[in-house]
Amino acid sequence: MLTPLSSTVALVTGASSGIGQATARTLAARGATVVLVARRQDRIEVLAKEIAGEGGQALALTADLTDADAATAAVGTAVDRLGRLDTLVNAAGVMLTGDSITSPLEEWQRMVDINVTGLLYVTKAALPHLVEAAATSPRQVADVVNISSIAGRWTIPGAAVYNATKFGVTAATEAWRQEYARRNVRFSVVEPGLVATELMDHQQSAVQERMAARFADVEQLHADDVAEAVEYIVTGPRRRAVAEIVVRPTDQV
Repeated sequence: MLTPLSSTVALVTGASSGIGQATARTLAARGATVVLVARRQDRIEVLAKEIAGEGGQALALTADLTDADAATAAVGTAVDRLGRLDTLVNAAGVMLTGDSITSPLEEWQRMVDINVTGLLYVTKAALPHLVEAAATSPRQVADVVNISSIAGRWTIPGAAVYNATKFGVTAATEAWRQEYARRNVRFSVVEPGLVATELMDHQQSAVQERMAARFADVEQLHADDVAEAVEYIVTGPRRRAVAEIVVRPTDQV
């Protein structure tokens, strides 16, 4: 039985955990062959086996996407081995917030490198293959979905650089949407609120404590909630382009 993404290939970055992992599972369940890209090889290999055990198809590729050559090689390997690329989901990201005076400059650079530069490298490498897929596939469309954040629309104290990276992702996505609309490559951005993932684990302990107190009474989103938004975008008919989805916990104001 054909599913909406049968015979397509989807590359998901940040697939070792959280939103990337949930999205990879979801797209595989909808028929896509999923390319799992992350730095933690052990995790994506386990995920690939789990997807195969559920009847899906997955290829695990270890790469540090902040390296331009590594990002280009990951995309190239995926296309060489699977023959095409129809969907790109840029889900790799990190959030390191805190007082701007005491925050290490290295943390700011890390956010820029992962949240923006890595996304640019992968997208640049993927674009020719996505354009080709849109022109030649029966679906007549290809997709790029960038996982941003509500911090890409509204600023918060102590998160200037994180805000800057996510505003940048949101802005680039819209510019790309306009640039590639007539070539049937849809660009979409998903901006989640508070999600129960490992993202908070990267924070300094004092920041974690403040965040836990602030959102103690909020039922957080699950990674699957965001994956469902991605699914809605990429399984839609060619005529429907979803430019932006903001999804937040019901309790988060």
